[in-house]
Amino acid sequence: MCGEDPSCAMPVVIFGKSSGPEFVQEIYTAITYHNKSPDFYEEVKIKLPAKLTEKHHLLFTFYHISCQPKQGASVETLLGYSWLPILLNDRLQTGHYCLPVALDKLPVHYSIHSPEKVPSQTPPIKWFEGHKGVFNVEVQAVSSVHTQDNHLEKFFTLCHSLESQVTFPIRLMDQKITEATLEHELKLSIICLNSSRLEPLVLFLHLVLDKLFQLAVQPMVIAGQTANFSQFAFESVVAIVNSLHNSKDLSKDQHGRNCLLASYVYYVFRLPDPQREVVKAGSSTILTESRYYTFGRTSAVSVGSKLLQSRVISCSNPDIAVTPTATDEEVKNIMSSKDHTSSRMSFYVEGTNDMPSICASPRPSNKKHFHEELALQMVVSTGMVRESVFKYAWFFFELLIKSMAQYVHNIEKQDNPRRSRFSDRFKDDITTIVSVVTSEIAALLVKPQKENEQAEKINISLAFFLYDLLSLMDRGFVFNLIKHYCNQLSNKLSSLSTLISMRLEFLRILCSHEHYLNLNLFFMTSVSAPASPSPSLSSQNSSSCSSFQDQKIAGMFDLSAEYRQQHFLTGLLFTELAAALDADSEGISKVQKKAVSAILSLLSSHDLDPRCSKKEVKIKIAALYLPLVGIILDSLPQLHDFTISDARSGKGRTGNPEEEQESAGAINQNVALAIAGNQFNLRSSGISLLSLPYRQSATLGPDTTRNLLICFLWIMKNADQNLIQKWIADLPSMQLNRILDLLFICVSCFEYKGKQSSDKVSTQVLQKSRDVKARLEEALLRGEGARGEMMKRCRIPGNDRSAGLNENLRWRKEQTHWRQANERQDKTKAELDQEALISGNLATEANLIILDMQENIIQASFAAECRDNLLGGVLKVLVNSLGCDQSTTYLTHCFATLRALIAKFGDFLFEEEVEQCADLCQRVLHHCSSSIDITRTQACATLYLLMRYSFSSTSNFARVKMQVTMSLASLVGKSPEFNEEFLRRSLRTILAYAEEDADMQATPFPIQVEELLCNLNSILSDTVKMREFQEDPEMLMDLMYRIAKGYQTSPDLRLTWLQNMAEKHTKRKCYTEAAMCLVHAAALVAEYLSMLEDRNYLPVGSVSFQNISSNVLEESAVSDDVLSPDEDGICSGRYFSESGLVGLLEQAAELFSTGGLYETVNEVYKIVIPILEAHRDFRKLTLTHSKLQKAFDSIINKGQKRMFGTYFRVGFYGSKFGDLDEQEFVYKEPAITKLPEISHRLEGFYGQCFGEDAVEVIKDSAPVDKRKLDPNKAYIQITFVEPYFDEYEMKDRVTYFEKNFNLCRFMYTTPFTMDGRPRGELSEQYKRNTILTTMHAFPYIKTRINVIQKEEFILTPIEVAIEDMRKKTQELTAATNQEPPDAKMLQMVLQGSVGATVNQGPLEVAQVFLAEIPADPKLYRHHNKLRLCFKEFIM
Repeated sequence: MCGEDPSCAMPVVIFGKSSGPEFVQEIYTAITYHNKSPDFYEEVKIKLPAKLTEKHHLLFTFYHISCQPKQGASVETLLGYSWLPILLNDRLQTGHYCLPVALDKLPVHYSIHSPEKVPSQTPPIKWFEGHKGVFNVEVQAVSSVHTQDNHLEKFFTLCHSLESQVTFPIRLMDQKITEATLEHELKLSIICLNSSRLEPLVLFLHLVLDKLFQLAVQPMVIAGQTANFSQFAFESVVAIVNSLHNSKDLSKDQHGRNCLLASYVYYVFRLPDPQREVVKAGSSTILTESRYYTFGRTSAVSVGSKLLQSRVISCSNPDIAVTPTATDEEVKNIMSSKDHTSSRMSFYVEGTNDMPSICASPRPSNKKHFHEELALQMVVSTGMVRESVFKYAWFFFELLIKSMAQYVHNIEKQDNPRRSRFSDRFKDDITTIVSVVTSEIAALLVKPQKENEQAEKINISLAFFLYDLLSLMDRGFVFNLIKHYCNQLSNKLSSLSTLISMRLEFLRILCSHEHYLNLNLFFMTSVSAPASPSPSLSSQNSSSCSSFQDQKIAGMFDLSAEYRQQHFLTGLLFTELAAALDADSEGISKVQKKAVSAILSLLSSHDLDPRCSKKEVKIKIAALYLPLVGIILDSLPQLHDFTISDARSGKGRTGNPEEEQESAGAINQNVALAIAGNQFNLRSSGISLLSLPYRQSATLGPDTTRNLLICFLWIMKNADQNLIQKWIADLPSMQLNRILDLLFICVSCFEYKGKQSSDKVSTQVLQKSRDVKARLEEALLRGEGARGEMMKRCRIPGNDRSAGLNENLRWRKEQTHWRQANERQDKTKAELDQEALISGNLATEANLIILDMQENIIQASFAAECRDNLLGGVLKVLVNSLGCDQSTTYLTHCFATLRALIAKFGDFLFEEEVEQCADLCQRVLHHCSSSIDITRTQACATLYLLMRYSFSSTSNFARVKMQVTMSLASLVGKSPEFNEEFLRRSLRTILAYAEEDADMQATPFPIQVEELLCNLNSILSDTVKMREFQEDPEMLMDLMYRIAKGYQTSPDLRLTWLQNMAEKHTKRKCYTEAAMCLVHAAALVAEYLSMLEDRNYLPVGSVSFQNISSNVLEESAVSDDVLSPDEDGICSGRYFSESGLVGLLEQAAELFSTGGLYETVNEVYKIVIPILEAHRDFRKLTLTHSKLQKAFDSIINKGQKRMFGTYFRVGFYGSKFGDLDEQEFVYKEPAITKLPEISHRLEGFYGQCFGEDAVEVIKDSAPVDKRKLDPNKAYIQITFVEPYFDEYEMKDRVTYFEKNFNLCRFMYTTPFTMDGRPRGELSEQYKRNTILTTMHAFPYIKTRINVIQKEEFILTPIEVAIEDMRKKTQELTAATNQEPPDAKMLQMVLQGSVGATVNQGPLEVAQVFLAEIPADPKLYRHHNKLRLCFKEFIM
């Protein structure tokens, strides 16, 4: 009700029920029948009017309801009234109330009092139960107008009393506030603001902050005195910011910033209203100098002496007549302002009076600017306030920036020079703030780990602050701040990686400024910088000027001090990058990645920026980034070498971490070949890459390297090509070689990987999820896991249900394996196609830029006539690019460049770069088999040109012929996907070129080409055969073995085929055989090396390899038709060198180690170590010895546990087998292969070849009578065989390894009886022992070897018995002497030996053979032997 009259009942304030109108005047509650103390459980919702007065109240009327009313009587009987005023002391009444009930009509003016405190009336009010509270009611308010918090209420009321003309004293809740106490009370209320409840504080946050900011800048004159609330208001803001951030209920964005505060700054904050002096009644004068006037009063001491002292020193205080000190001193003073004497105070006070005459540029003292006040308060804050200001610096920085922007806008200073926009005092404060925040960051970083995150956040906030300042303030001033920041951090931080990381993050943000390029004066790169009156390059052709110009161009690629001055931000960024790449501390790789990513994102933004799309602008931008080229070249040894992890290199890397580590660190060992012609002659070109400091740990990751190379290529693409050529022309050859090495890595880095790489990932993931799912299903079916537990519980009656609670947990979805796989969103086909397209475009673009660079290098070096060193490097890069997957666009250009090279520098290439030419032949031949016509045409032309020029230069192109033949052999052996038909077409094209080449008809060249092509065609035919046997690994290896054998007289080709075999074996996981192929290859190399040079540390031909395998002697070069290694084109491959020999042996040792033949690893290294010692290669020696230690450790640990091969005799019978008919082999199968496994494999394979019905496996091992076999069928006989040794051999073969290595004799046993049955009684049981001898010893370079000899021994029944008894004795001895003893094993052996139930056991043997002395004297010896066996058995 808004009054006491019934007509004052407000019509639309009570919300109606859903069944009635929306609003009602009154509402009735339901009641429980016959209850003396009824419970009104209704909830009534009331809409409060916007303007409440003291007359507004709630009126409660109580009725008695008669359920059985008397005749004529009313149903309702009025009992009494109660009421509740809505406002009390201008505040909403909320909470629990227990109200008395008046039984009579209420007196006049009842509503202005609460029912409990009604003054006595005449006539007196009649109360129910003598004025006791009997009616309980609870009131809750939901309001955005009424604060319902004492602290907020007080604050708003006092602010209101300041702003509007109110009469004192004012009433505030229960107290009266006079004008004298207003200032004190307001200060108290500001201090107590943070004590208010969080919910109302959040609701009124915008208003509270606005009021506080108003108080901070608006001068207040209270009771004739100027009151300054700035410090209190600022501290209160800080406290509120702190509590909002600390609340767990309030949301934060991804940077940990409170969302309420962020939205306040962005959307709500405005500069406080144009300031007017607020003068309260009673003041006689209006003070003009009111800004810091408070400090002139004695009461101001309560502000705190700390604050005052630090203010005295602050250069931004307008009232101090002191020259501003240097920033650093100022910071020191603020930090150490502890014991200033009070004499400064008096000076300070005096200074206020004559300030205008002293200060050069006085500011109107009654006008405070918000940004200045805020900066000042940030500077002078101390203790916890200061800590919070830094912790939540983002908020105060954002406030500062917004207030500065609004200030500039309001006073229309946008057109003013930036220097005069803000006062010097304000600039000093900003300098101090930046300095102190930097100190704080450094201090946090020195603390334990958990503070680092806080430091990073502050660092980012500071960076964004300076980023914004660049748009508002004088840029020179901001650059100074950045410089101070960098210097200050480096002085205070010892950890290099943390320091660089912080500065990088800082610079990354600053460099993302929209006017970054202009800030860096990119239009003033030193090409166009007016160093002379005629700056253009064209006008500086005079000789006097040219050397200066050359120097200047070379300097453009260095990070000089001049550059850093002119291009400040970029200079800083490059300095950080160089420091990161140069550092070698822990955790530096992340920092390096961050540095490179920052530069990459900058270049990306320039590339996408429409303002930079013009070519001339891009040239200027590229010129700005030229020093990056120098930095990248310096970091060359640290780059990730993509060629090593590349499977195409053909070396089956075994993923040994040490080997990986070594090769990753030293790119130079692979790449530096560009500098020298061959592996060991690395000193030929001055300082090689190997002389660079060897820095293992600082190797960059693949992603970082890739990003760095992208930056390099972007600069090279967009830079002025004339400038690049001039720069290259002046570079020393070592630097040019570095550039070529860099381009070599670029080629491998940007190789096109194709769609299949991403397809592979998704299918692997899918397969993995299926496997796990299958395992889960299997577990369910077996009754394991939670379901199984449930089943068990169901079966056991009365089991406690809680037992299974833990098991249920394993079914939480987030803990199961397959969650990640299923939730991974597989890419759609369109996305994969798009990725492949982008990847292809990038590969083409990158390679074309690399090609341009190479042409620049060739042109520049050709002009300077220093081409000798470089051509090899250029050719190496080109060959590498041809070995990668390339687009037809690139290949067309690449082949054109190659042909130009061959035509110009053919002689040099064929004489000096023999190895490169061999690689080139292989790559070009590979492209001759391409399915794309244009690529084939280009490749054919290039190959023909290669032949023609090699013929012209030496009149005998034997070497190129050899290289082409080897290349084809290698291509055929390694590359399964090459197309034979296309290759034949290419060969025909080359022949046509030769026949139609008019200039060459008079020479023997066309005939020689024809001979070569015939030879190539025959190799192709062998290949076709190999294709037929692709599915039969044994036959395929036999064929490859045969081809390799055919090349016995051509060492290069035999070596190639041995390597092909090794690769095939590795794919089939036959590591021992693969290693043997490499050992044979090494023996071959050793033979020819010993012919070439007699060095005592080298192996003396293949004889030195005998300890590794007796088969190696077949590599001896002793026959008459062996070629001399001196002959042209022979043994010219890279492996026919000492390093090649070491490489082959090291690979072999790795494979032996993988195959578990650790003893052989030792033998291999016995040959390697003398060579390494002779070369003083101590790093490799360290590695070798560590590998030997591992091998010996493995022997000790794994000794008897190793599984070597299992051997089977396999015989083929039937005309269907062709060459194999009646051939017998011993097959070496993986360990623990059972007879049914190999039987199933061979039967299945030949069943596919000849039809399942046509293949039959002979089950027994008896000799096969061919006449009894069906001629239309193919028969396979498979028998398990064991290695066989004579007794004298057993003396040498002591260890388990020796009994399984170098095996060429095997035995199998066939039991028979004279009447044809396999088994019979003891007295008639004979046994046939068959001993097979193979052509070579196992392990060999293939897994099956022909049987060349067969011997048979037949044992009589008594000899069989003797053999059995010996076996039993051995078993018993072994079981008895076992360590630790095994009772079960002994029991089993005893039961098998002497158990009464055992048929044909020792007892039976004794009864059959020892019951009586034999009649035949020949059997006496056997009889005695058997008795001795029994004696041994029983003893």
